[in-house]
Amino acid sequence: MTAPAAPVRARLSPDAAWRLFIAAIYAGATAVAVWSYHAVPDRLMLLANRFREGRLDSPLFAGTVDSVESGGRFYLAVGPLQPLPYLPFTALPALQPVAGYVVGTTLGVLAAWLCLPLMRAYGARESARGLATFAALGTLLFYVSVFGDLYYLAHVEAFLALTVLLIEWAGRRRPLVLGLLLGVAFLARAPTVMAAIPLGMALMWRRPDWFRRGAAFATPLVGALAVYGAYNLARFGSPTEAGYGLSLLTDPALEVRRAQGVFAVAHVGENLRLALLAVPRFIPRLPFFEADLYGQSLLLVSPALVLAARAGFRSPRVRVLWAAAAAIAAPILLYYGGGFVQYGFRYSLDLTPFLLALVALGVRGRLGPMDRALIALSIASVTYGVMWHVRGGPG
Repeated sequence: MTAPAAPVRARLSPDAAWRLFIAAIYAGATAVAVWSYHAVPDRLMLLANRFREGRLDSPLFAGTVDSVESGGRFYLAVGPLQPLPYLPFTALPALQPVAGYVVGTTLGVLAAWLCLPLMRAYGARESARGLATFAALGTLLFYVSVFGDLYYLAHVEAFLALTVLLIEWAGRRRPLVLGLLLGVAFLARAPTVMAAIPLGMALMWRRPDWFRRGAAFATPLVGALAVYGAYNLARFGSPTEAGYGLSLLTDPALEVRRAQGVFAVAHVGENLRLALLAVPRFIPRLPFFEADLYGQSLLLVSPALVLAARAGFRSPRVRVLWAAAAAIAAPILLYYGGGFVQYGFRYSLDLTPFLLALVALGVRGRLGPMDRALIALSIASVTYGVMWHVRGGPG
């Protein structure tokens, strides 16, 4: 007589159950977002269809935010990696209205899942699933993954590439693989390439084969720069013109800031305020506060990120991670816009994977009461952000 099959729950490992839980949360939030908004093909879907025709422009981009007119044609000021995940949908017209949601959620879930091996790679054992839950649900990765937004997708793509890079950095640390992953992150979010400076120096420092290692690391980065340059040349006639200084803006405040320079020291103060000091707006009704469309302090959005401070600064490994985070932060703070229509300061996602590795190094053992409280507050805050967006907060 055959023994009855074990319940599914009994057959699932704790890690597999955790992954299913995270996927279910992301899928549920995405379903609510699709239900709340009218799902229509977005501009990245339009651009992907034009890619298929061998074109980078479309007259339908005219008059839209971040469109650029060049030579009588209209382009979008987006990176080359953003439209690529949409290409399979060019052959599936019926699914094109939800392509952004499918792409964002799929890549977001993969990035969230990889946060578990990331935490373990940096020393968190007993606390790995708790910290990975924070990374998946208590950082802006959750927020940017579920709304099918073309701007948010760039952050998801870069976060995913950087998470894989950090797992590789904690393991075999192969220069060619690291360069390739950083190149992918760069093609999604250009500021991430700044991490090449501390990572490259650490790879070559006091190594007899420093030149070979440096060349292997740099080769895919040079290739990524060439791809971006060719993309810019085809659109705007110059490999160094990405369109962000020329694009159409509809917000007067951003126009005033950009007039001071796309990158300028004058922007640092406001970006630091948005990233660290900005608080919600008071409203004369429940719940008496509302997120500001321009951003909100990370200390309120993901307070558990402060646990990164426990990693200290003494270890060379820790110093490289801090240096990489600081290098990426530099162009973000100099940039004229910190992002608009967002919960929190979403540009911070470019360096969040490095901060998460530092959180793992800082916590390591069991989560204490304060750790759990900070994680719970982070998850509650980001969940509020998702609900605020679904309710039409950005509208």
